[in-house]
Amino acid sequence: MSKSSSQKLPNRWIVLSALAATPLLAAAKAVSAQSSLFAQPERAGGDGFMKVAADMLSQALDAGDQPFGAIVVKNGKIVGWGPSRVVSDTDPTAHAEMVALRDAAKRLGTRDLSGCTMYFTSHPCPMCEAGAYWAGIDRFIHGTTRADGGEPRLRRY
Repeated sequence: MSKSSSQKLPNRWIVLSALAATPLLAAAKAVSAQSSLFAQPERAGGDGFMKVAADMLSQALDAGDQPFGAIVVKNGKIVGWGPSRVVSDTDPTAHAEMVALRDAAKRLGTRDLSGCTMYFTSHPCPMCEAGAYWAGIDRFIHGTTRADGGEPRLRRY
């Protein structure tokens, strides 16, 4: 490769990177715009938030997925949600809790979700509890009885 062709290579990469970034930028703006679309429950609290988690379960079922739903709440407001997407995304890690964690992290622009509580429709599996632990979730509430799972821990089982 001559010196002149190696000098052109970075310019091509810059153009390709700019083209590739355009859809990513559009997707990021779309996610940001959707953050105002959360239907907050009339009364912030366990019953209202658990109802929204149950709505996520219904969305999962409507999409032909597994019956699980989860939300992430910070300062009394829903900041992330997730219906199960294991079947629809063909992703064994797309449990509702993991989808909600990913959504909240993207919307808040941080991987540190300390100060957040997670509500979900069933008891968490070890992967989901570990994900909540690594995200810094303060508490999780699960199931129809709104059981307080406390602070997520590693190797509970």
